[in-house]
Amino acid sequence: MAEAADFQGTSPSPARRRLRRAGALLAGAPLLAALLQLPAAPSAHAAGQESPQTASGSRTVAVSVDSFSPSAPSDGDTLTVSGTVTNKSKQAVTDAHVGLRLGPELNTRSAIDTVAQRTQFDPGADGPEVGDKYVQKFTQLAPGVAEHFSISVPVDKLNLGTNGVYEFSVSLSGQTSVQPWEQVLGIQRTFLPWQPNDAGAKTKTTYLWPLVSSVHMTAETSPGALQTPVFLNDDLAKELSPGGRLERMLSLGKDLDVTWVIDPDLLASVDAMTRTYRVQGANGTAVPGTHQDVAKKWLSGLQQAVTGKDVVALPFADPDLASLAHHGTSATGSLSQLKDATDVAASTVETVLHVKPSTDFAWPVDGAVDPSIVKVATSAGADKIITRSDSLQETGGLPYTPSAARPIGGGTTAIVTDARLSTAFEGDLTQAGASTLAVQEFLAQSLEIDNQTSRRRSIVVAPQRMPSASQAQAMAQALTALQQSNWSQSQDLAAAAAAKPDPGATTKIPSGADYPSSLRRKELRPAAFRAIARTQDKVDNFRVVLTDPSRVVTPFGRAMNREMATSWRGRSGGATDFRDGVEAYLDDLSEQVKLIDKSETKLSGHSATIPVTVQNNLVQGVDHLVLRLTSTNPTRLKIRGKAYSEQPVAVSGGHSQSVKFTTSANANGPVTVVAQLYTQDGREYGAPVTFDVKVTEITATVMLVIGGGVLLLVLAGFRMYTQRKRAAANQAAQDPQTAENAENAENAENTDNAEEARGGEDGDGQAGDSEDGPEGAGPENPEGAAARPTEGTEESGSRSRADDPEQPSDPTPDTAAESADPSGTGEKVDR
Repeated sequence: MAEAADFQGTSPSPARRRLRRAGALLAGAPLLAALLQLPAAPSAHAAGQESPQTASGSRTVAVSVDSFSPSAPSDGDTLTVSGTVTNKSKQAVTDAHVGLRLGPELNTRSAIDTVAQRTQFDPGADGPEVGDKYVQKFTQLAPGVAEHFSISVPVDKLNLGTNGVYEFSVSLSGQTSVQPWEQVLGIQRTFLPWQPNDAGAKTKTTYLWPLVSSVHMTAETSPGALQTPVFLNDDLAKELSPGGRLERMLSLGKDLDVTWVIDPDLLASVDAMTRTYRVQGANGTAVPGTHQDVAKKWLSGLQQAVTGKDVVALPFADPDLASLAHHGTSATGSLSQLKDATDVAASTVETVLHVKPSTDFAWPVDGAVDPSIVKVATSAGADKIITRSDSLQETGGLPYTPSAARPIGGGTTAIVTDARLSTAFEGDLTQAGASTLAVQEFLAQSLEIDNQTSRRRSIVVAPQRMPSASQAQAMAQALTALQQSNWSQSQDLAAAAAAKPDPGATTKIPSGADYPSSLRRKELRPAAFRAIARTQDKVDNFRVVLTDPSRVVTPFGRAMNREMATSWRGRSGGATDFRDGVEAYLDDLSEQVKLIDKSETKLSGHSATIPVTVQNNLVQGVDHLVLRLTSTNPTRLKIRGKAYSEQPVAVSGGHSQSVKFTTSANANGPVTVVAQLYTQDGREYGAPVTFDVKVTEITATVMLVIGGGVLLLVLAGFRMYTQRKRAAANQAAQDPQTAENAENAENAENTDNAEEARGGEDGDGQAGDSEDGPEGAGPENPEGAAARPTEGTEESGSRSRADDPEQPSDPTPDTAAESADPSGTGEKVDR
């Protein structure tokens, strides 16, 4: 666009006042007439008089050159220049006309830069108007109103000289009420590349056509075999739709001879959109995506466009090599992430586009390099680094731009792209005037490179990674003109990398101190790479327990690649949110395999079984897990005889499993028990479950009951014994012989009962040995008689017992009366 207007109403400059005084002196006698005609005099002024008159007016009118066709004219062509003029002042401009001016030939690239930066009108440099015939007149330009112009001139009328680049200007001349004389009130400069015949040694030009986008896919997928992906938003659909950025890149690039540089993540994302997919909603819930047809059309068009073309695949998700080199190498596994991203790149491109790409190129952001960046880039397998001439600057004093390829040591080749050409289409090019100027300056710089020397060279151009739709339009317009020109021929990147290096070109990589601070400020910070390492560690811990690890490893592996994407530069907040989202989703999946909480457990008796439940809410099974149950007080409670016990665990998807542990109690009281899942390599998995076990092996109540029962039995036996002894004593007093027979019968009966008891204990029906000697012998029967009283006996022991009064507390005996002798060795009491 042309320059903005100056303020009006300022007084004439000192130079103008001196000119007036000189005119008055020369006029002599007719002074009054000369003064009256002074305002009209400048209409016929010479070129030398234009400069002082325009010191305050050459930016009053904005001139926009919206079209310059053809961009690189040849003999016999007619040049048509069209655009608009807009009065930026508050006064009307009268008697105005738009004219064309041809300036001098520009012999250096820096001269082109100077012209592009100049804003004021300079008649010596801008040159005179081409001629009165090739103008467009306006009676009046109202303030703030844009007027269209279009001027055509045969190239032959321009009187162009030798081949080269010429300054070309479009100016608006007129007058205002404050300065009522003709003057240049606005001017816009551009460039006219002139090469009507084929150059002797055409420059080989490689133009990279990048298909790169920001991160669109999350790590989240829906359950089921298809694993339906979830997108962050619907922005990718907008870029693929007609008029969108990626749609324009494809539509414009398919007709150009370029090298396609593609981020495999973009292909994977578009390919996922061709099927069922979901999009995160504002409330956190995912909704079905609806742009499958748009994705299919774009992908089909790209497959056709790259057929037979040179294709370079960047590492998956286009990782930020500079950020990784400066802040990520200390984080565990960061270089492995880059290697994984490189390894998966080729297979992704081949699967989606059915072409085999080159994967040995690394492209740091803006081509800025230092030794650490080169080291990181080559660690993943790249041996060609795409850098830029404003980073790897020439120090050898070459009078020309050398070829792009040059060795930098270690078998690595630097592809030094041209900085001026690579940055030609940055900035806002939505206005036609800005776009046209960018195209003409690009062509001018390209022709100037060719005119520098007769040496044949290979030049590489690497534009910004994500050109806007308007920038892509300007790039395509410039490339179309360049590929039709007489000084350049197209070449793919592989050929440019293999070209013979210029022996005088710089090969020294700049130091880290020379890395641009503006780029360093936008890098990912060390915390980002620590978060990526933490997520990778969680994935490694999760994958080993899964029966189908690929359902987790693949989506999370690609998500971690996306966390390192170059597109996060300058978007630290969005990068953090994405990383946190990936890690949170992984935690949520991992927690689907967990232990069920337990309440306090009571353990009655010496031993018992404690169940612990493992729940798996995943759609796939889990295996290779170990459940460990630990007693915090093994003196009181042991797990399978030890302080802890482990059992392997395998649970099908959507199921739970109860794992049982045998425990033994040694003392009463509470014991805290900890259940924890482990992977087979001994790493903790998930949160532990802690619960209390209340040990009640022999309770106080039970002890009282048992003790009371034993005491009652002892008392009953003692009472029965004393009663029998009393009865025997009474009988002896009445009839000594009968008493003796009764006592012998009683002793025999007691002996029989004891033998029966010992036989039951031995388990084979045989009586055990007695401590009292031979069978039937006892302290009351030294002879060992075994006689039993008969029914006819008058004073039987049974009669004596019957004569005793019965006590309410006496238990009903279920065996014969027990002997007072010590028990045999085979006896025991069961409880």
